[in-house]
Order: sequence, then structure tokens, then C-alpha cells
Amino acid sequence: MQTSNYSDVVAGSQSAIEASKAVFSRFAPGEIAAEYKAGHDPVPEADRELDEVLRKNLLRDGEGWLSEESADDQSRLFKSRVWVVDPLDGTREFVEGIPEFCVSIAMVERGKPVAGGIYNPATNETFVGSVGSGVTYNGSPAHSSQRSSLNGALVLASRSETKRGEWKEFENAPFKIQPMGSVAYKLARVAAGLADITFTLVPKLEGRVAGGSALVRGGGGSVRANGKQDLACNRKNPKLGGLIACGPFLENQLMNFLAPHIKPVE
Repeated sequence: MQTSNYSDVVAGSQSAIEASKAVFSRFAPGEIAAEYKAGHDPVPEADRELDEVLRKNLLRDGEGWLSEESADDQSRLFKSRVWVVDPLDGTREFVEGIPEFCVSIAMVERGKPVAGGIYNPATNETFVGSVGSGVTYNGSPAHSSQRSSLNGALVLASRSETKRGEWKEFENAPFKIQPMGSVAYKLARVAAGLADITFTLVPKLEGRVAGGSALVRGGGGSVRANGKQDLACNRKNPKLGGLIACGPFLENQLMNFLAPHIKPVE
């Protein structure tokens, strides 16, 4: 598989991110929370508009499309290039005004996430890049963490998982745990070296993880699905049995640490 030049994909992702800004300008989180409490849920409207904007700016002839906000056209299974997107990852945070939600875009080529972008409108952070060409964070070159020890490493954990008590088994771990919303945003921060590790041992939809996984790989980091070496996307059932991402020098230690906690998933 060629991984040396995805400049067209990166440019398309950047263009789609720019177009999404106009949608977000009409959906202020504080106002959304008020509408939500009043009985009107504006989230589906924002999701739908973002999905339309992304499709218009990304999809070209011969490419497939997989989005959490679109009917699944399984002709994508026969395409070598497929856009896998989540127009709004972190809807709870979006409604509550917590600045941890984002647009997630990925190009998947022959089942592998190879390029894309993630944009957090609340913090005005943009992460774009590809395998082979690297990653940029707000326009500046970035790369994954070079830390070589789990001791003191910063791990971004799912806020909802920690609230449910699913991280209690890691309370005495050697790393620091920071709860955060949006798995895509967490992956982007690992890709740019703003955190050392993120993982989830529960199933996640491809749209939420493909973009961030491409960026982690582009930044030189490691990504595994359910403890396996390879992350395969554009599957008939677009749900992955967990995800583990980290800097390159933490992979072996992290996998050894997590091995007793990983449950096999068919």
C-alpha cells in the first residue's frame, strides 16, 4: 500500500474542517443546553448539517462513505478508498458546553486508516495529517509522545467510562489518568504528543476512532484494536472491540500491562 502521498486527502480534510466552522457558528453550546432543557434537541440538526457539509467537501467519484449520521450504503465494502467520519463526536460534551467534542474525518484505504483530520471548535484546535507525511497541530509539525516509561505517563480516559466505574481497576496504575470526552479528540491529542496514551476496552464505532487512529500512526505512534496489531476499518459491522493508542516506545509495556484486562472479542 502506498503511504507516501496523501496530500489530496489532507487538503480535502482541511477544506471540510473549514466548511464545518460555519455550522458550529450557529450552534453555541450554552444555547444548545438551554434548548435541550426546554424540550428541543438541536443535536440531530447539527449532526445532519455537519454530515452534509463533510460529504459535499470530501466525497468524490469512486469513493465510499461511512458516517454515523448517514444510512449505511454497503457498496463501500467494495471500494478501495472510503471516507469514515463522525460529524460530531462527544455529543454529551457538546450539549453541556464542555470543550471536548470534535469533527472526525478519516480516509481508509484497503481497510487501513491512512489520513484525515480532527477539529475541536470549542478550543479551535485542528489536527491533520497522514501516514508517511506526518501530522500538524494548528499548522505546526507534531509527533506522538517519545516517553519510554509508563511511570508518570498521561493517559486520557473516557469520561463516561470513569463515571461508570470501569477504570477502578486502574486506580493503582503507574500512570496518571485524566477523564476526557470524545474518543476522537483523545486520539488526536495522543497523535500530537499532548498526551502519552489513550485506551478503551469497550466497543467503539469506526467513525469515532478511524480519524484519530490515522493521525496517531501519522505521528509515529502505535494503534491497536482489541489488543491486535492491526486496526481494520470499513468492515460490514463497523464496530471495533476496543482501542489502544500510545507513543512508539510505550507499546510493549502498555500491552503487557493491559493483557490481563483485555477480553477476547469475536
